[in-house]
Amino acid sequence: MTRHQKRLSVPNSWPVERKTDTFTVKAGAGPHGEAGVPLVVLLRDVLGYVDSTKEARYALNHDSILVNGDAISDEQRPIGMFDILAFPERGEFFRVFPDEGGRLALTSVDEEAAGSRLGKITNKTVVPGGAVQLTLHDGTNVRVDDDADYETNDSIVVDNETKEIVAHFEYEEGALVTAVAGQHAGQIGDIDDIDVTLGSGDNTVTVASEDGGYETVEEYVVVIDENFTGDDADEAGDSDE
Repeated sequence: MTRHQKRLSVPNSWPVERKTDTFTVKAGAGPHGEAGVPLVVLLRDVLGYVDSTKEARYALNHDSILVNGDAISDEQRPIGMFDILAFPERGEFFRVFPDEGGRLALTSVDEEAAGSRLGKITNKTVVPGGAVQLTLHDGTNVRVDDDADYETNDSIVVDNETKEIVAHFEYEEGALVTAVAGQHAGQIGDIDDIDVTLGSGDNTVTVASEDGGYETVEEYVVVIDENFTGDDADEAGDSDE
């Protein structure tokens, strides 16, 4: 199987230049599906911490890079929305957050904030034994008690060490959300109205913001907390290949 992908065909969310070279690294199997960005792309093209795949492998082999609290050894591991990228030896921690236009960016956070990650619930099922399994936006699953009051489109915060849920944000009018796709990607505001469409059509959401607000489909918004974004947050630079 090829380890390369043409730059012109990568998802719009990938923070890579498309016309400088023909190929880039192909994402491996893992979370986030096709939208996941290979870890080496962030290390090389965004952060500039390595110059080549070989250097990335060397760093990964020394357990110096953590994703959501776990040491990663695969440079092709897909990284996506709300993942936590940590460099303990450098004392640097980043959260993957969508910027305007939907392109993924690295937002600098402190060590405490890097101890957990946000996940949007995309599915809820009962598994053998009576427990409830929550499927998150990146494809990972979290089991909770059968009486847990979690619903699809809610968001939860999962501790990276214990893998336990430490916070729960309900999807409802008044909730703080960010758009993660579409023409309003990266815009933050409060849900003003949720319009449930009967049949097979998409539910729509009206969001009030400082810029006057916008309307988008329900799938494109994620409930967040004020601690997951901030005006003083630093973002890693875009690719300067």
